[in-house]
Amino acid sequence: MSVRFLGRRVYVMLAVVVGSTRSLDRMSAVGQLAAALDVPRRTLRRWRDWWTELFPQTALWRAAGARVMPPPDLQRLPDSLLAAFGGSPEAALLRLLVFLSPLTRRCPVTLWQGR
Repeated sequence: MSVRFLGRRVYVMLAVVVGSTRSLDRMSAVGQLAAALDVPRRTLRRWRDWWTELFPQTALWRAAGARVMPPPDLQRLPDSLLAAFGGSPEAALLRLLVFLSPLTRRCPVTLWQGR
């Protein structure tokens, strides 16, 4: 199972991606996901900050980001990255999770820098 450590708790990477998308706010799906997984809204905000501030600095993004076409808007991550992968929402999400898989193989506490 793919997990990512972002703070004191461990979450499935799918929750980190879906919980961070801004487009879902309008449908309150983020609130439903947060409640179902017991993810505090503060944690969701930290995940969004991670996407825009720290993800672009990761070795994964520095090595592979230039190959993502069309180039995503780094201030709108992960939404713009999902859009770049194209296809159905499910297919784009699956491709994004595969793309992120190098980040989920260990517990990269240093990427979160103690937040």
